[in-house]
Amino acid sequence: MAGRSLTTTLALAFAGTTIAVFALVGSVLYFALEKQVTQQDDDEIVLAARHTRRLANELRSADDVRAHADRLISQVLGNATLSMAVRDTNNQMLLSHNIDGGATSMIEPLVATQRVPQSARITETAIAEARRDSRVPVRGLAADASLADGSTVTIVIARDMSDRWLLLDHYRDRLYGAGFAGMLLAFLMSWMLVHESLRPLRQLAAHAAQVTVDRLHERMKIDNAPRELAAVIASLNAMLERLAGGFQRMSQYTADLAHDMRTPLANLRGSNEVALARPRSAEDYQAVLESNLEECERLSRMIESVLFLARAEHPQFATHMKTVDTHEELKRVADYFEGLADDAGVQVHVTGAGEVRADPELFRRAVSNLLANAIRHTPRGREIRLSAEPGAHAVRVTVANQGSRIDPSALERVFDRFYRADPARHHAPAGPASTGLGLAIVRTIMELHGGSAYAESDEASTRFILRFPKT
Repeated sequence: MAGRSLTTTLALAFAGTTIAVFALVGSVLYFALEKQVTQQDDDEIVLAARHTRRLANELRSADDVRAHADRLISQVLGNATLSMAVRDTNNQMLLSHNIDGGATSMIEPLVATQRVPQSARITETAIAEARRDSRVPVRGLAADASLADGSTVTIVIARDMSDRWLLLDHYRDRLYGAGFAGMLLAFLMSWMLVHESLRPLRQLAAHAAQVTVDRLHERMKIDNAPRELAAVIASLNAMLERLAGGFQRMSQYTADLAHDMRTPLANLRGSNEVALARPRSAEDYQAVLESNLEECERLSRMIESVLFLARAEHPQFATHMKTVDTHEELKRVADYFEGLADDAGVQVHVTGAGEVRADPELFRRAVSNLLANAIRHTPRGREIRLSAEPGAHAVRVTVANQGSRIDPSALERVFDRFYRADPARHHAPAGPASTGLGLAIVRTIMELHGGSAYAESDEASTRFILRFPKT
């Protein structure tokens, strides 16, 4: 199942971010406006209540309140949303302004909530909010005022907030509309911008689709590629370079393996055909079987080497590292090859000492492969030296033999699989026939140890050097 479009996902993310920002800013503006409007209305209510109380304090009795009703009501005239009511201690209405039949539903909650006594100053904290007819919000306050005859009246100043309701509702609707329109605009613009920004990525995908087994030489080339994709393009090109090199090496390796396995198989088939061409003696058949056995052993060694290389390249190949005394291990390998060296007419000497962190079995196998190779290519009467030399950062294990010089151009390839610097050397009589994989195994073993293997050759000797990192 195809995944979501990256362009659409990013565009939705930008649109969501935009609407979130709009919602935050709009909420802040809305509540700021609501607070400012409420503050202005509260100031107007408090001012009207203070003036009305001051005028009431100058009156002598409740009758004077009725008689000077116009003077008191003048404090709220000019604002149709302000209402006033004055009641005596018996809850008798002395005067009212802008209060319809729902007076009780509007006044009673304000009086019951909090009434400012004559001795207290009227402030915004005395303002309460009620509902007229259970729907329209009303803000106001109730305050006592003392008349000259000692009686007390209650002044109620209230403001109908329905106009503010409508104002804030319209403002909120505009915020919603602007936010939705901004979200759509942000989505469309983000989609177009992201779609255009991802064009190099689509070009990269198109180039990658052209890379096949037959076109591993193709490389990613994007004109005016953004810096963020430059590292990706470089990594992909490096990966293609490695794949092309690996595929080429694998093809060459397969061809070399087929070629090298064809020789012993052809020898087996040829010797059997010759033996079966006519009746032969038991001695002749025995000789044929011995020859076939040698070829089978050669095939077995080749297959074993190939399997080792395949296992060693696996990431989970297990090694058992420990501290190894190089002198003792070199001496052990030299003793093992003593009989083969005597048959070849060469002498093996061990010198030097040192310790390395290595797998003992793999260490012996690497040195054994180098020593077997040296025995095959050392003329009779010469010597081979195995030495270990500790250095500042690494321990060098060297297998040096006196023999023909290897061409400098071949030194870099002697560790390649099935490579032979001189085909004629393959037929050297000393030791078992080479499979062409011994030095490749040596290099693989050194890579497993984090070291390296290389060769040096001059007229005096040829030296194969294993460089182990110092512990």
